[in-house]
Amino acid sequence: MEPPTDRLGIIAQSVARDGFACVRAAELGPILRAAGLSDWDRFARSWDELGVDMFMADGGRYRRRRFACFRANPEAITRKPHQPHYQSRDYNPLNGGIERWFEPVTDAIGAHPALRAILATCHALFDGLTPAPLRPAAWHVETHQFRIEARAGQEGRPTPEGMHRDGVDWVLVLLVSRINIASGETSIGDVGQAPLGSFTLTDPLDSAVTDDNRVYHGVTPVTPLDPTRPGHRDVLVVTFRRE
Repeated sequence: MEPPTDRLGIIAQSVARDGFACVRAAELGPILRAAGLSDWDRFARSWDELGVDMFMADGGRYRRRRFACFRANPEAITRKPHQPHYQSRDYNPLNGGIERWFEPVTDAIGAHPALRAILATCHALFDGLTPAPLRPAAWHVETHQFRIEARAGQEGRPTPEGMHRDGVDWVLVLLVSRINIASGETSIGDVGQAPLGSFTLTDPLDSAVTDDNRVYHGVTPVTPLDPTRPGHRDVLVVTFRRE
């Protein structure tokens, strides 16, 4: 069995070659546990405490979220004061162009060992993937807790803006929970949006990693497997952008 650092190197090779990687829980789990991930159940339960996203230009109320920013450098990852999330309409034609003030990630989750392990692993991966002349002294990091809800007659849209880039350098989408949900297939396209691959995140810690300068990504709408019960898809999205 490869040590965790070698496992991270294998992921990095895939991203460097293809611009993206689908990383299954069996690959990522040992890396995150070596970085300190623990108390996963409490971390995952925090998705039950998200507020409704009131900035959906399509009028939908199927998305819940919390948001936080961090500064990451080789010495430390520190939380920044709460601030709005902003994307230009070039990257998000549906919801971009305005400052969106979301409820903050709670202090307990911001300091949680699971989140800290994920952020440290992202820093090791993304810093290593960035050529030395372009590598910043510190990264601007954004974390998004997302819950996409689906009910009978009401699909949930993980990416209502369609195939897109986020206007950052690197993106991690990590599955936290998937309850009574069908579909939710992730698609990857090149800069011309020609298809490069597709896959579905099915188990906790299954993840998609993308080079946001090279590829587009999108996720198909989700519907409840059992229409008599609600369903939801919970993910953590982490983005790294050069400060």
